[in-house]
Amino acid sequence: MVVVRDTKETDLVLIKSIRWEAYQEHESKVPAEHWAVLSNSFDQDYSLTEGVQQMVAEVDGEVVGTVVLFPGKMVAYKDLTSKALEYPELRMLAVSSNCRGKGVAKALVQECIHRSKKQGYHAMGLHTADFMENAIHLYKSLGFQRMKELDFVPLDDGIIVKAFRIYF
Repeated sequence: MVVVRDTKETDLVLIKSIRWEAYQEHESKVPAEHWAVLSNSFDQDYSLTEGVQQMVAEVDGEVVGTVVLFPGKMVAYKDLTSKALEYPELRMLAVSSNCRGKGVAKALVQECIHRSKKQGYHAMGLHTADFMENAIHLYKSLGFQRMKELDFVPLDDGIIVKAFRIYF
């Protein structure tokens, strides 16, 4: 069973490790400069930013996944774009490789949706890129739809950071 909870200070080192492990498979799929920008965010402690919710997923008491939920009207990608969405945005979804396919990512996304609804929002968004094929498949299976008008290109390397949104 997957249990999702708020991050504790004692989770922070492990969260960074899970992010590095989860995203490492994508390093060879992107130019070095793009990887440098992306990987720079792995070590950030989002729990210190007011209004941002950082969560972890546990299986049998072990932390195996993490996600960050930015509140509406906050720029989630402040160094890459100035766009602030009117609704919450999910970021930094990461699951340990030994726990993939067990519903951990789905549970984290569903918790973000639940929290967004509870805060009175009627939508939630996220951004991802084509090289994250499994993530895109998950988001589409949960009902997220493409929002091309909210895409952005952080670097001049041809990689489009694609927007998705779900209404509830």
